[in-house]
Amino acid sequence: MSKNLLTLFLLVLLISSCVSSSNNSIRTTNAIDKIDVQPELPPGSNAISLTELPRTEDGAFVLEPGFYEAEFKTFCLQPGTPDPRPIDAYLQMPVNGYRKEIVETILMNSRKRPDIEQRNVQLLLWSVVSHSDFDKLSNVVQRNAMELLTKKQVFELRGGIIGVAKTVSANMPVNLMNGSNDIRKLFETVYVSYEAFEKIAVLREAPRMRREDFKNDQWYKQKENYYVRHFPVSYQKIKIQVYVPDGVLDSAGKADGEYLVFDPTGYQSVLANSNAQRLGIGGPVVTIIRSVIKINKTLPPKTLPETKNSKKVFSKT
Repeated sequence: MSKNLLTLFLLVLLISSCVSSSNNSIRTTNAIDKIDVQPELPPGSNAISLTELPRTEDGAFVLEPGFYEAEFKTFCLQPGTPDPRPIDAYLQMPVNGYRKEIVETILMNSRKRPDIEQRNVQLLLWSVVSHSDFDKLSNVVQRNAMELLTKKQVFELRGGIIGVAKTVSANMPVNLMNGSNDIRKLFETVYVSYEAFEKIAVLREAPRMRREDFKNDQWYKQKENYYVRHFPVSYQKIKIQVYVPDGVLDSAGKADGEYLVFDPTGYQSVLANSNAQRLGIGGPVVTIIRSVIKINKTLPPKTLPETKNSKKVFSKT
């Protein structure tokens, strides 16, 4: 395969991924067609830190009746879109789009490795979603990637698996998102600062409002009958509140014989009313762990593969 043909092939893959990411974001937004009935919190309710609750061995919070909140690290998953504003409405959904399993693994395992700098995790995620050349990453980001991912996943990022070629559409779009393409070019440049990537990936402009009926303080009811809402602080941090009404759990603190658990890590926070950032959710900003409960319930997202350098940070206190 000639050099020119290879370059054209990679360009087609990049275009396809950008369109797929854009379409996934649009479908996610359009799928939100109604507002859940809002709960009534007791007068004068003040949120308690989620860190006061017991945790599972995987780091999920074991819920009890009450009103809780905590801040979580977040990561930009859609370069070339505006930074969140206080008025933007967000809610939690599974990660979608290109190489979503790798993105989920990075988010989940970043919680186990709080010693890895958040900006290095972000650079790795930007390289994944923009189809950048893994070998163009800095030595430290490559080393961190090997600590967060399996050998098979790193091999895939290095081009060992070309199965995505089958997803290339014959209909090429007229307008393309430039964020991923520009970031990919930056990774090919030596000695580029983090701020240079950030300037391209996180636009400092007002997001376009799409749904005026969705407000930033709305609660979203979960299938287990508790409520969650998200308040992004920036693309790097989000405050998540949880409300568990009385009567959801029995006297043993369970629902239908199982503990009620909450774990946003590995998911994404998506916009409901504007075109602002999609945010991958990492671990809590505060990593205090007061007690651990062993449970038999399988938690979403699915258990991700352990890496050679993963560290067990959750221990009974």
